[in-house]
Amino acid sequence: MNTAPSGNLLVAQSGGPTAVINNSLYGVIKESRNHPEITGVLGALHGIEGVLEENIIDLEKEDPDTLEGLKKAPASALGSIRYKVTEEDYSRILTVFEKYDIRYFFYIGGNDSMDTADKVAQLSRESGRELRVIGIPKTVDNDLVETDHCPGYGSAARYTAITVREIGIDVESLPPPVTVFETMGRNSGWLTAATALARGDGYPAPNLIYCPEQPLAREDFLTDVQDTYDEYGYALVAVSEGLKDENGNPISMAGSEVKSDDFGHALAGGVGSRLADLISEELGLRARDEKPGLAARCSSQLASETDRTEARKLGMEAVKLAIGGASGKMVALKRPESEEYRVEIAPVRLKDVANAEKKMPEEFLNDRGNDVTESFYEYARPLIGRNLPEYSKLQMIPVNR
Repeated sequence: MNTAPSGNLLVAQSGGPTAVINNSLYGVIKESRNHPEITGVLGALHGIEGVLEENIIDLEKEDPDTLEGLKKAPASALGSIRYKVTEEDYSRILTVFEKYDIRYFFYIGGNDSMDTADKVAQLSRESGRELRVIGIPKTVDNDLVETDHCPGYGSAARYTAITVREIGIDVESLPPPVTVFETMGRNSGWLTAATALARGDGYPAPNLIYCPEQPLAREDFLTDVQDTYDEYGYALVAVSEGLKDENGNPISMAGSEVKSDDFGHALAGGVGSRLADLISEELGLRARDEKPGLAARCSSQLASETDRTEARKLGMEAVKLAIGGASGKMVALKRPESEEYRVEIAPVRLKDVANAEKKMPEEFLNDRGNDVTESFYEYARPLIGRNLPEYSKLQMIPVNR
């Protein structure tokens, strides 16, 4: 029979924030109150760096109304970090855990964070210290494996779809001939594909969608843009920051030195500007680029309620899982086959998630590489929550004389 150890719980957040990351934090705090084995709930500021520097706060001393407000608070309430842990750091981490009597550690983050959590779990087992480590997923990129989708994606997808719908209306009323809308997404096109959700109810934009899973063929791209302009009198083109050309070279880095972050990931961005320049130079059409950037991942006002609820439940289930004896796991969302949308929460091994990357499946993208398929709509629509806003449109009835 499992006996849960008595001691403190420590939770931290890492990587790019999302609009719902604090819902997972709230879920951890709320569920911890149901388990007397958890003697205290602590938070490490700025991820694992807060552990290393002993920058730790007592979450139980926070005002209850403040904690309730976390459910709608943007960004990472505990602060975040992009820090690659070194081998020397791990022994320091265990020393801090021993000092603060940490028996439960929850890390809310992406695939690099899951790697950190996995190594902490391994080290604790090797040291003989009873420490239960659980990863809680988050990322707007939706690129974690072993989970149907990631908390944060549904909200970013909702924001992106609403924004593109509104930009589409704007360019139709006073069109710059071509607008290139650039989304986040280094190697996966989940967020770019979400622009397709702007369509429907008489809204045709975006007209073209390009994801990094398929190379961007220069001549095909220019043909697509020209054909769209000829049909509509304008073109709204959605592209991913991680697009590559037919030779595998990042379009955003053409003629530039490729820079990387602490984890060795290429820093993307600027592809919208480069493609707008290409359109102007080759087609003679005035083109501009738009890039929501951080707004897409942090907009709490446009967050998906489905996303908030699932993020909160994952935080709560993480605590239950640890109390039940699990360690070295991540709580994941599984979608069983059903006519109606529903998810189940199941544990998966951290080692299977760490440093892996989930890209858009082939069946979600068309053969031409300039749009999504109906399969993607079926996958993504339930994640963004309630229907997108609709806007009045004049009938344009002419005056008879």
